[in-house]
Amino acid sequence: MVSVELTSGVLHWFPDKLSQGPPERKRWCLSSNFFMVIDVTAISSAQTDKLAARRNFWGLILGLTGVLVFSATLPATRLAVESFAPWFVTFGRAALASLAAMLCLLVMRKRLPRRHLKALAFIGVTLVFGFPGFMALAMMTVPSAHGGVVLGILPLATAVFAALWAGERPSLLFWLCGIAGAAVIIIFALRGGGFTLQVGDLWLFAAGITASAGYVISGKLSHELPGWEVICWALVLTAPFSIAGTIWLWDSTYTAAPQPQVLAFLYLGLGSMFLGFFAWNNGLRLGGLARIGQLQLFQTFFTIAIAGVLLGETITLETWLFAAAVFVIVWIGRKSRVTAR
Repeated sequence: MVSVELTSGVLHWFPDKLSQGPPERKRWCLSSNFFMVIDVTAISSAQTDKLAARRNFWGLILGLTGVLVFSATLPATRLAVESFAPWFVTFGRAALASLAAMLCLLVMRKRLPRRHLKALAFIGVTLVFGFPGFMALAMMTVPSAHGGVVLGILPLATAVFAALWAGERPSLLFWLCGIAGAAVIIIFALRGGGFTLQVGDLWLFAAGITASAGYVISGKLSHELPGWEVICWALVLTAPFSIAGTIWLWDSTYTAAPQPQVLAFLYLGLGSMFLGFFAWNNGLRLGGLARIGQLQLFQTFFTIAIAGVLLGETITLETWLFAAAVFVIVWIGRKSRVTAR
C-alpha cells in the first residue's frame, strides 16, 4: 500500500496501513490501491486566515446584494398599492414566489428535507407572511417615515437572535455599533417631529422582530441546505395559504392595472420574496448572521435612493450625511469580533 502525506507543505511518500496514523489525519481514497493522507494540523494559519477573509468578502457582497434587492420593496409596494389592495399584494406576491419556487425545486429534482420541516415552516410564517403582513398593518395607521424604525432595529434584533439561537458571541464593540446604528436610523426617520407611540408603531416593532427571527433561522439553516433551497421550501410549505388568499382577494379590476403597477407587483413576488433571499441567505452563511445582519442599516438609504429614481423623491444633503454616518458605523462593526460558542 502506498500513501502520500502532506506535512508542513511537503509531500512524503511512504508505505502505510489504513489503521495507522493519528485521528487528525484525513484519508481520501483516490483509487483501489492509492490513498492520500493529509495532516489537518499542518495547514498554516495564513491559509486559514486567507480562506476566512475570502468567505467574509463574498458574504459581504452577497449580503449587500440581498439588501439592495430588499431596498426596492417599499418603492415597489407604493407603486403596487395604487392599483392593488394591500392584502392582495401581501398574499399575491407570496403566491407568485411560491410558483417560482416549485418550478425551481422540480427542475433541480430536490426532495423535501423532512427533518427541517419545523425550521422551514417558521421561516415561512415569519418572512412570507409575518413581516409583510405587519408592515401592511403599520402602513394603514402611521406615516411611512416610521418604516425607518423597523430598518433601524433589524440589525440589532438580528444580532440578538443570532446570539440566542445560532451560538454567535458578538463583542462589546459590535453591540455598541449596532445600538449606535439603530439610533442614527431612528433619528433620521423621526427627525423634524415628535415621536408619539401609536398602534402602528407596535406593528412596526412586530415586523422587525419577525423579520430578524426569520433571517437568523434562515441563515442558520443555510449551513445545511443551499440558501436558495431554504427559501424555496419555505415558500412551497406556505403556498396553500398564499394561493388561497390570493384567489379570495382577487378583484376583476386588477386585469386593467397599468404596466408600472404590474411590474412593481412582479418585482415584489420574484425579487423581494424570491431571488433576494438567494443572495441574502448565502451571505448570512458565509459572513455570519450578526455581522452581515448589520448591513441592513444601509437599507433605509438604498430605499431612499431607489425612491428618488423611480418615484422622483428629492434626496437632500442631510440624507447623505446620515448615510455616511451609517457607513462608518457598519465598517467599524464589521471589524469587530464575532465568535462562536
